[in-house]
Amino acid sequence: MKWKTTDICDEFGMDLEVCQQEFHSYGGKKQFFGPISTVRVFEDNVLVEESLETIPEGNVLIVDGGGSKRYALLGDRLGEIAVRRKLAGVIINGCVRDTADLAQLDVGILAIRSNPLRSKKDGKGDLGITVTFGGIDWRPGEYVYADEDGVVVGPKRLL
Repeated sequence: MKWKTTDICDEFGMDLEVCQQEFHSYGGKKQFFGPISTVRVFEDNVLVEESLETIPEGNVLIVDGGGSKRYALLGDRLGEIAVRRKLAGVIINGCVRDTADLAQLDVGILAIRSNPLRSKKDGKGDLGITVTFGGIDWRPGEYVYADEDGVVVGPKRLL
């Protein structure tokens, strides 16, 4: 199936929210979409790993890391979990590491930037809640569409 966020916006613009956060693409897939699952953490990726291991196949994990640039919330090991579990992608309001390895993985990964420092391991945060960043309320069950032109969110599957 061929699609672009620009075409989705042209057809469904009134039903969509366009993310204002700038992301860099780190995964092997530059285009991905799926239902949203969420986790909110701060400089701690224990719940990110738990989410990757438990959310449904085909989902996109939205990680609200508070925009912190001090630690990476996802690296090669967690990226491989996303591939093994057949997730569509991961969008991180925070950092990643192991970027050369992530680029080889068949999954979409967007993040603010990279940072070589691993995160804390306290297990603090929230799962499956509405998170807000980039001018969007990211609600579990809604759909996200991401490609080279941007990230848009709609209340239902559009493709």
